[in-house]
Amino acid sequence: SYQYKREIDIERMQRAAKEIIGEHDFACFCASGSTVKGPTVRTVYDIHITKENNLVTVDISGNGFLYNMVRIIIGTLLYVSEGKLSAEDVRDIIESKDRTKAGPTAPAEGLTMLQIIYE
Repeated sequence: SYQYKREIDIERMQRAAKEIIGEHDFACFCASGSTVKGPTVRTVYDIHITKENNLVTVDISGNGFLYNMVRIIIGTLLYVSEGKLSAEDVRDIIESKDRTKAGPTAPAEGLTMLQIIYE
């Protein structure tokens, strides 16, 4: 798990997560060290955020992820939780395709791949 030292506003995060769901060019959520040569368009099928006691879980499903994409999404959602960004800002960040406008890259602690489905 990743210990976050600030209060987490789940409702704000959930509103912002709705802006991420869907097919978008996610260049804004791709780390600079990426070796992706082709398109950065991906589809995020769902983002499910829950809180039980002091444990917040964020489940993200999609058809593929860019280098550090999930960690940058988490960092951005945490910025939304703190009020540093709004849900509308997240939509604008995606449209801008500018990595510098998104939140920080969250640490890898707590990041777990649960399943890969091949069609």
